[in-house]
Order: sequence, then structure tokens, then C-alpha cells
Amino acid sequence: HPSGDDTAFAADVGKAWWDAGYEVDVGWDVQRQQLEAHLPFRDLVLRRKFDDGVVRYVRVSGEPIVDGAARFGGYRGVGRDVTEEKRADERIQYLATHDALTSLPNRVLFNQLLNHAIESARRYKRTLAVLFVDLDRFKIINDTLGHEAGDTLLKEIAARLIQCLRSSDVVARLGGDEFVVLLPETNETHQVAVVARKILAAVIDPVTIAGQECRVTASIGICTHPTDDADMDDGPTLMKCADIAMYLAKAEGKNNFQFYSKNVKALSLERLTLESDLRHALEHGEFRLHYQAKLDLKTDRITGVEALLRWQHPTLGMVAPAQFIPLAEETGLIVPIGRWVLETACAQCAAWLRDGLSPVPVAVNLSSRQFADANLLTDIKDVLRASGLDPRLLELEITESMMMQKPERAAQLLGAIKELGVRLAIDDFGTGYSSLAQIKRFPIDTLKIDRSFIREIMIDASDRAIPEAIIAMGKTLSLKIVAEGVETGEQQSYLRSRACDEIQGFYFSKPIPPEDFAAMLRRHVPIARDE
Repeated sequence: HPSGDDTAFAADVGKAWWDAGYEVDVGWDVQRQQLEAHLPFRDLVLRRKFDDGVVRYVRVSGEPIVDGAARFGGYRGVGRDVTEEKRADERIQYLATHDALTSLPNRVLFNQLLNHAIESARRYKRTLAVLFVDLDRFKIINDTLGHEAGDTLLKEIAARLIQCLRSSDVVARLGGDEFVVLLPETNETHQVAVVARKILAAVIDPVTIAGQECRVTASIGICTHPTDDADMDDGPTLMKCADIAMYLAKAEGKNNFQFYSKNVKALSLERLTLESDLRHALEHGEFRLHYQAKLDLKTDRITGVEALLRWQHPTLGMVAPAQFIPLAEETGLIVPIGRWVLETACAQCAAWLRDGLSPVPVAVNLSSRQFADANLLTDIKDVLRASGLDPRLLELEITESMMMQKPERAAQLLGAIKELGVRLAIDDFGTGYSSLAQIKRFPIDTLKIDRSFIREIMIDASDRAIPEAIIAMGKTLSLKIVAEGVETGEQQSYLRSRACDEIQGFYFSKPIPPEDFAAMLRRHVPIARDE
């Protein structure tokens, strides 16, 4: 393109391109400088949008033309259509910054947007909020209905989250069932709370998948910026603090939101310390088993014992199971811990027999993670072989919910365990949704009535209906019935009158160390009936 006015060349070239409908895609300022200096240019990408809405890209390169007097006379060059290449690059960039399942921004893009929002908040003295959203019960649905159903649920939740937010807000999926929301402009804490409540309400609405109504809830942790804590001034720290607050929301019963505060930070540090200590407790030999006797209501003899886990912490002393069992479940540590409980209880029962004590079956609780572990059956076989314990002296306790999550697998696994000669009990019976027909599907020997149904039986007559119904159900199926949480003689007498088989609770014996249980078993004489 020759031009008599060198200084106007760039504008002339630009005019020619614009007349053809092309625009420079990126980097025009740099290219303009090169053209004005009559320098070669390479790989200048031009973009044109056609009338039908289709956008195409051309990559051009040019060399300056000079005459014999070294006067600049224009450019000559080549160009080629790079539309497909450009679209492939854009797709790669999109996939690198967005979640493939939900099309939401991913962690990488969210972190970039969060950092920009923090800079803007500092510049304009604004407040922003980060909401860490974790779905409750998603794993149950994913495991029960399959990953395809889980993916459908996640896409629906993603769409609902978008509907809860303004166009200026951001929602991203971090992975699994974790989402995070950025509210870049929030003037008041109550505004953030309003958004959190909208999210909770949107998430809890049922979703129908493959004809099955599914319902999940959310636990939300919130961290705002700026705060009084000078250490919370960057994106990663805000995310971490929102995550910590989310775990507090789970601890508070789920389906709620919690704001991060210094108190939450202290609780989190305590929790992290406890988790770290829990990971070392097995190798340091800090776990103990205490044993709680079961009393036969017909013979007044000890006819069973349950092994209960205790943690003797080196500095905290005896840590209550309610403090560490949920943490062990959450971290997956419950599987090796549960294996240790099984090994120790069987070895102890075998040792009592060698010491000449009467054979008393020992009951061991299985956690939901342990029950789902593919190696459970092998572990049971290995433990019985190593301890030499008669399988008939081992009873494994599971809950209704564990059986009903995957009933076909549960029936198969329980059948295989039963073939070993091991007894099976349903613990906390009555708190789930099992029917008589469902119970008949499983090779169960014992039903244990949950303590919550025993607590008020002598105070309110209406509270006796459930224990009496469970006892009647058990008798129909020829199952042994054990009542947990018996704390008074009146409760014991009432249960005996209703043909309950065994009781377990503080009235007869608290959980005690193995040597104390052995001493009690040696001296035990059937107690006088309190009728």
C-alpha cells in the first residue's frame, strides 16, 4: 500500500483494513508503533464479524517496501485464515478456567477474580464476601444412584446458585460438591446473610433424578474483607477462613451458615490439632477399649459385652468419643481405627477364655466407612484367624442407615459375614426407616433398641409404644432384643415385663477397662430381681 505521506501510513493501512470490515484482535498499540516506524510486522491477527454473526480471524505478516532511494513505499505481505486455530485456543483457554461439568469458573479463574476484587475493594474502600458452599449428603446420593445422577444434581445446584446472585457476583465450582461465591460489593453483613439464606433455600428444594426425588442441604462458611485481622488480607487466606467457617456450619448441624471470626479460628486450630493428634494416636498406642456388659433379663447373668473405643490423649486426658469419632469418620481414619478395634476386641475375648473365664460374646461397632470398605470381609477373616476366636463369640453391630444406603450390597456382604459364623446386630434400631419386610431381607440376629426410646418410658406412656413395637417385631422374626441406655431399676423391670431379652446401660454396668470386666465376670452372681 504505497503512500506519499509516510506519517499517515499507519492510518491509511488501518483505514483499508477497517473498510474491509476487519479489526485488530489484540496488540494494536504495539503494531501501530511498528507500522509508524516502517518496521516489519509479524502475526498480526485481524478479526471480522460477518452479517450472519460468524467471526473469522486472519493472521497477516508484512515487510516494508523501499525504492532505490531508500524511500518507504508501503508493505507487502501474506495472510491466512486462522479461525479454527483461534477457536481451538479459545476453547483450551476456556477449559483451563472453567469447570467442564457445570461451565462455572473453576478454582484458577475464581482466584484471579478474587484477587482483582480484593484490589478493587482496597482502592474504593469497599467490602466483599466469600461464601464457601459445601453440599451435605451428596456422597450418599452419588453412591446410591450413581455418578451420572450425581452430575445431574451438581448441574442443577449450579444453576440454582446463579439464580441467587447478581450479575456482578461470581459463583465457581472448586471440585466435588464444593462451590464458592464471591460478592464483590457488600455494604452490610446482613446483606451477605440474606444471600446465604437464599442459597440454603434454593439448595434444599428437591430435585427429581431418574424418577427419584433427591434432597440435599448446604453448609456455608462466610468470610468478609476487610476485617480486623491484619493477617486476613489476601485471597488464599480468605478462602481458608471461609472453609473453616463452613466446617463450623457442619458441626452446628448442617443446613446453616456461619461467619468466620477469631473464635471460629480458635475452634479450627483446636480441631486441626486434634486431627493431627488423631493421626498419630494409633501408632502411639493411645487408644483403649472399655467393655460394657449386657445382662440377660431371664437368667440375670452376663451374656454379652460391647467393646467401646476410648482415646487416652497424652495431654488432654480421656477424650470423649463424641469429640473424635465424627472427626475420624470425616478424615477416613475410622477405617484403620475400626480395624484396630476389631483386632483388639477379638484378641481380648480369646485371652479371657484362656484365663478360664466363661465364654461371653463380644460386640464390635462397624462405622459406615468401614462397612463400605472393600476389604472388610477379608479383615474379619484375618482377625478371626489371628486371634483364634470362635466366630460365634463375635457380634458385629451396624446401623439401619448403613444397610439401606446400598441394600443389595449390604445383603450380600452380611450374608458372607454370617457364613463365617459371626453374629449380626442392628444398633440404634428405631432411628431409621426400616420396616418388617426390609429387616427380613438381612441375616440379622439381634435388634438393639436405641437409648432415646428408653429414656422416657417410665415418664410418658406414649413413649412406650416404639419399644413395645420393636420387641413385638423382633419376636415375630425370632430375633434377640437388647435395650440400650437402661439407667434405672424401673426401666429394667418394665423391659423384663415386656419380654425384652437383654439390657445394657449404666444401671448394671458402665464401660470399664478389660481387667475390671474380667474381675466382674469372675465374681458375678445373678442379682436379685427388683420386682
